[in-house]
Parts: sequence; structure tokens; C-alpha cells
Amino acid sequence: MELVDDQRCFVCGKKNPAGLQLDFELVGQTEVRTSFLPTPAFQGFRDIVHGGIIATILDEVMVNGCWLRGVRAVTGKLEVRLRQPARVGERLHFAGRILRNGRRTVEVESQAATAEGVVVAEARGVLVKVEP
Repeated sequence: MELVDDQRCFVCGKKNPAGLQLDFELVGQTEVRTSFLPTPAFQGFRDIVHGGIIATILDEVMVNGCWLRGVRAVTGKLEVRLRQPARVGERLHFAGRILRNGRRTVEVESQAATAEGVVVAEARGVLVKVEP
């Protein structure tokens, strides 16, 4: 399978008008960050951010932490723990980190927190490396 970035990714694609269009910043040798200000369009219950949106960004943070470093890998396993509700209108800060870069897989983790540092969700994953 050929993986082509046509800039229409729901999370980071700049050519996707319905997407989040998030920017990712590399930090050090293993970390990556982004932030997201959820609007009511991304809620589940009233004033609560839909957990699926949070899970999607947690996944994308982990994948982008690899791709932006030239490690071509896709999600093979994703475990998400939603710790407490995130509020619509409250900026969330996402951070991801590479735990282990193996021959075939990359172990990663990420978390989402409020501006005050309260962790609202966390994830762990195994990414599978793909050939260029």
C-alpha cells in the first residue's frame, strides 16, 4: 500500500476544510506537541468534548512524532484512557513521546491536559513501520 500525504488528513491536513488543521511542534529527540481549542461542533454531551475527538488527536500526536522525524509508521494498536471530561471552549494541550523505536515497531504514548495541567486523557500505542 502506498501512503500519500495529500494534505487532507482530518487532523493535520491544511487542505481539509472540515478538518482540525492542527500544527505539530517537535520537542527534543522524542517528543511532539500540539494544542486544540474545541468548539461546540466537537462536543458529545452538552459542553463536553467528544471522547472520540480526543482519542483521534492523541493518536495523531503519536504518529506525527514519528513521521516528522522521518520514521514512517502507522497505528497498529491504540489504548486510550479518558480520565475526566474536557470542556468545550477550554484549550487542550497534547504531548506525545516515543518510548522505544524498534526494528519493526515504535512504542509511543501521549496525553491531553488543560492549560492548568490537569490530564484529561492519555494513550499508549504501538506503531508499525512501513516501507517508503
